[in-house]
Amino acid sequence: MSSLNLDDFTDLIERPDGGVRRDAEARRERQIVPPGSLGRLDELGEWLAAAQGSSPVRPVERPRVVLFAGDHGIAELGVSARPAGSASELVREVLEGGRPVAVLARRLGVPVRVVDMALDCDPDMFPEDVVRHRVRRGSGRIDIEDALTLEQAEAAFRAGVAVADEEADSGTDLVVLGDISVGGTTAAGALVAALCGTDASVVTGRGGEAIDDLAWMRKCAAVRDALRRARPVLGEQLQLLATVGGADLAAMTGFLLQCAVRKLPVVLDGVVAAACALVGQRVAFRAPDWWLAAHKSGEPGQAKALDRMALEPLLDQGVKVGEGAGALLALPLVQAAAALAAELPEKPEKSEEAEELEKPEEPEAAQASATSEAPEAPEAPEAPAVSDGQHGEKRETE
Repeated sequence: MSSLNLDDFTDLIERPDGGVRRDAEARRERQIVPPGSLGRLDELGEWLAAAQGSSPVRPVERPRVVLFAGDHGIAELGVSARPAGSASELVREVLEGGRPVAVLARRLGVPVRVVDMALDCDPDMFPEDVVRHRVRRGSGRIDIEDALTLEQAEAAFRAGVAVADEEADSGTDLVVLGDISVGGTTAAGALVAALCGTDASVVTGRGGEAIDDLAWMRKCAAVRDALRRARPVLGEQLQLLATVGGADLAAMTGFLLQCAVRKLPVVLDGVVAAACALVGQRVAFRAPDWWLAAHKSGEPGQAKALDRMALEPLLDQGVKVGEGAGALLALPLVQAAAALAAELPEKPEKSEEAEELEKPEEPEAAQASATSEAPEAPEAPEAPAVSDGQHGEKRETE
């Protein structure tokens, strides 16, 4: 039995500050560019202001990419284009700067942190700060066995919580969350199918490196078999992660929930992050208010999960590579929204005299004004006097 009480997160997580959001909306109304003319950038700026509890919104100055890494035993069935147990190669390429996320992060000046949770390799291959949270070597084959023991799932979840605390304490003001895994999208598909009550084929995609039809059918079968094992434990989210998730997915779920506790906004990458967010929503219904969907990855499981959480992706560029690359593309949009919300000037205030001149006059006041300003009628000229011939008197002409 786990000693971790996930119900605590329901009480700990608050919604972003609604009062600050209203202040941000009012400020937007006063700016020189009409509201709505900046599209979703208006909404982004207001979301960020509420998350920060600050209006005007502060610039995003210390973002961080956090990637949780792990190998999944289900990859042994040939459900991925990469060989089973090869996630360590991807991690090495990220650390050496050769993967898309590393190139983008370097260009944007964003540090990348990799957290090994269950890579199938010797831990001595990587630095201590990468491997110190590792729970086990690889995760179990979820179609026939649990991915983790309940104790390992709890350890992974707590590791994610600890990483979130480390980031919040270090001053990170926005997290770009992704994963580095082989077989991870299969586990994510099983979680989404279980939580959305749908069939395996509805949530099964072809992965970052597209698989052929035969591999896709194997993947569907793997998700279907994992789904049968997941349904009996749907009411226990930690047990669900142990049954059909994995150490990296359990850690990402803990990370997302603790970021919401610490009021640290998170940008979600692909289907794995979306599946973990969906588990997090089951734990604490207010948590998704702290998360932003970066892009459409093309994975049907991601679309299903985001729809369930009412999160609309910012971008649709068809980026399927994973590893946080698609989410990192959305970062400049968030930063642009913050800059516009904070720096656009407001309309000049009108002087009291101008306001008085623009006010329409009251009917009675206008009538009185017209009466008082009307010119006086000239007096009639005095009639000239004429002489009466008989009496010699003057009389006025009639």
